[in-house]
Amino acid sequence: MTFDSFLAALPQLLISGVLIGLVYALIAVGLTIIFGVMDIVNFAHGEFLMFGAYSAVLLFTGWAIDPLYSLPLTTALLFVVGVLTYKIVISRIIDAPMLSQIFATFGLMILFRAIAQYLWSPTFRSAENTLASGSLAVAGVQFGKPSAIAGIGAVLVTVAVYLFLNKTKTGIALEATAADKEAARLMGIDSEKMFALAWGIGAACSGVAGALLATSYSVFPNFGETFILLAFVIVNLGGFGSIAGAFFAGLIVGLIEMISGFFFPQFKLAIVLVLFLGVLMFRPQGLMGKSLG
Repeated sequence: MTFDSFLAALPQLLISGVLIGLVYALIAVGLTIIFGVMDIVNFAHGEFLMFGAYSAVLLFTGWAIDPLYSLPLTTALLFVVGVLTYKIVISRIIDAPMLSQIFATFGLMILFRAIAQYLWSPTFRSAENTLASGSLAVAGVQFGKPSAIAGIGAVLVTVAVYLFLNKTKTGIALEATAADKEAARLMGIDSEKMFALAWGIGAACSGVAGALLATSYSVFPNFGETFILLAFVIVNLGGFGSIAGAFFAGLIVGLIEMISGFFFPQFKLAIVLVLFLGVLMFRPQGLMGKSLG
């Protein structure tokens, strides 16, 4: 592997890194919303991604509804799944010790995977010949249409979530709940509704990312495993509770993964995890998180 070959491949690596990084960012945005509002780390977040991907693939293979057309349905479905998860499980452990919360969401992760395996078996499923199939070439750099559409879709959804949180009454109420739950209650904000909304939005973000990824990845019950690991790295790197931080950190991780994968394809995930450990050691609040001191 020569330096000249790296320079020749650099434009391709940069575009690929940005596109996958945008999808990583969307997954991380959903995770950071839940943590920012409730201080709960959701280990089942990758399973929302998996359900979103299954939704897109099953609608395509069963009813010939293209994943891009089924995105609104997938979004609504995962929003409902997120709200029900909060109502049925999470609402009962809000005031429980952190260890109990961790075990609860970890248990949900195992349960959701078991449900997926029972309903759809461990068989790999994919959506082939969709509207996103094919490739594009820009300035001599070729890349897949699925990656480009997934990246653009991730940007649109992330911007929509950001505008909702900062430009609407409900979004501002959600931000107020995240900033100070007790003060928000005193101002008449129904924290229970805000908590349910946070889980709904978080699950919907992950579900949309799953549906977008389903155009280029095969889906199986453990589909969300690697992606959620990267999402935790991104949330930590960007700063827990920071949407802007998750967005930029997603781009950084995507670029590092692609460039390191060019030189060390077998160790690209390990290199990202080393970055994670470095951030934990030297800047635990992340790039855009609040100081812990």
